[in-house]
Amino acid sequence: MYGRYTQDLGTFAKDEAARLRLQQGNGEGGTSQPRRPSELLEYTQGRCAPCRVCALQCQRFLISKVGEDWVFLILLGLVMALVSWAMDFAIATCLQAQKWMYGGLDTNVLLQYLAWVTYPTVLITFSAGFTQILAPQAVGSGIPEMKTILRGVVLKEYLTLKTFVAKVIGLTCALGSGMPLGKEGPFVHIASMCAALLSRFLSLFGGIYKNEARNIEMLAAACAVGVGCCFAAPIGAPPTMSLLTSLRYLLARTNYCSAVPAATSQGPAARFARESLDPPHSVSMGPAGPLRAVHERGLGVPSSPRHRGGGAGTARTSPPAPCHPTRRLLFPALVTLLISTLTFPPGFGQFMAGQLTQKDTLVTLFDNQTWAKQGLSDEFEYLGILEAWRHPRSNVFVTLVVFILMKFWMSALATTIPVPCGAFMPVFVIGAAFGRLVGESMAAWFPDGIHTDSNTYRIVPGGYAVVGAAALSGAVTHTVSTAVIVFELTGQISHILPVMIAVILANAVAQSLQPSLYDSIIRIKKLPYLPELGWGHHEKYDVRVEDIMVRDIHYVTLNCKYRDLQHVLHSTKMKSLPLVESAESMILLGSIERAQVGALLCHQLSPQRRLQALRQKALAEDGH
Repeated sequence: MYGRYTQDLGTFAKDEAARLRLQQGNGEGGTSQPRRPSELLEYTQGRCAPCRVCALQCQRFLISKVGEDWVFLILLGLVMALVSWAMDFAIATCLQAQKWMYGGLDTNVLLQYLAWVTYPTVLITFSAGFTQILAPQAVGSGIPEMKTILRGVVLKEYLTLKTFVAKVIGLTCALGSGMPLGKEGPFVHIASMCAALLSRFLSLFGGIYKNEARNIEMLAAACAVGVGCCFAAPIGAPPTMSLLTSLRYLLARTNYCSAVPAATSQGPAARFARESLDPPHSVSMGPAGPLRAVHERGLGVPSSPRHRGGGAGTARTSPPAPCHPTRRLLFPALVTLLISTLTFPPGFGQFMAGQLTQKDTLVTLFDNQTWAKQGLSDEFEYLGILEAWRHPRSNVFVTLVVFILMKFWMSALATTIPVPCGAFMPVFVIGAAFGRLVGESMAAWFPDGIHTDSNTYRIVPGGYAVVGAAALSGAVTHTVSTAVIVFELTGQISHILPVMIAVILANAVAQSLQPSLYDSIIRIKKLPYLPELGWGHHEKYDVRVEDIMVRDIHYVTLNCKYRDLQHVLHSTKMKSLPLVESAESMILLGSIERAQVGALLCHQLSPQRRLQALRQKALAEDGH
């Protein structure tokens, strides 16, 4: 307690007891012996005493080093790199299988259509059913919940091994189906679960990971690791934190561990984050005591543990009304069937490059060559995957417009599917397509480039696509970290000025109009989270804690008696009780769970302890 992190309290207590025993043994007239750890006292006798002492010291040294931060960060980076590689391999295999099935049936259009729509429908349906059965908390992105957890709120069953398995398998199937979904948000959640599980494992070697504040720091580092796994971008700060928090954690903790998965990740593009609707979750407030009272009084949330609320209302602690399993699977299947039908390449998909995956789509949109000059599509030689953007009866402008409009509503519809997936990557692709449209228009208007002061600047549509992708994604998430991610994706900073200008302006406009994507999902799920105040609400910054806090809080002091504890337990229903030094000083020392207080009282007043106390009293009175 009080900041003792480098040594376990149990070991410290043993050492103190050993020191006191040595002092008592030498108290009558001997010179005091040097203090020895309690674990070494039983090994200091016998022939092999030096060897045993040396072995024990080496063991303690290794155990203490295993519990250090840098070991945790290395393990987290390596584990996430392996998980990312395995998932990318499985996703690529699933996508390749779909292409193989579609290409092998080129003699029959009907069979091609059946293979094109059946394959993703089966994968999405399996992902939805598996996730709902194993861990409904794995549905959606994970960034809204992680933002809530980093603010001190505990979401039950959200960082468990069962949720990890459901998230990994469900996300692999969802992305392998080829639907317009992403993985950056789910990877933030996966990395956070890895960090939580590693913290529990490493807590066996050092008590440092039992500290709540340290766990929050490790979860923040895990968020950055998740982003680094997706984009091989070790510097791109995760959009789950504010700018100052991102800089603090990124510079202090996460550069090293984010670089490990970034160095082993494959491919420049991956898919981003999506928020789906309302999985059942249980919420409880983390920090207790007066802070909890501020939450309850200021947000209008009752103190009953059955209600835990946020800025938008009350979060449910009980799961929603039961739904028939068929209905849970029918909606994902119908949505997948509709989107697959519209993207069928021989059908309407030929007008929107329907056969391209999201990775191939980004590669083509970021291409530096100009696809059309003066609106004619036949002046450019389409090679490889660029052939998907060519249509004999329309030009590239029509294809890009149809792609943007169709992808917009299809991505919005796909993100409502109750599977582990993200919404950021579809937004990124739509922004890149819009930027490509502007770049192709500029190339058509200025086919010979822009002439200024005897210099000719060639129009590069791929640069416009990069700017559009960063601007739209930054506007949706209200972050500027997307600009850094774009620089690391493209491997160059030649477009740093237009990208930064576009991202900053897009953020300014978006923040004045509506909350971010993640804050909107937090409101929909009614998570207990206080969002940043927008424009026009700055007068609320003058509100002080004392204006909304509850002052008649029941607390526990260091010298309180059994009667005081019973009075506190019977007079309040708060799950956590603040611990203060004394009623006069009111210095807050921490908090203790109500259940722990009850368990301690039951243990102290058990029949065995009563008999022991009576026996000691009788011995003291009789003298024998």
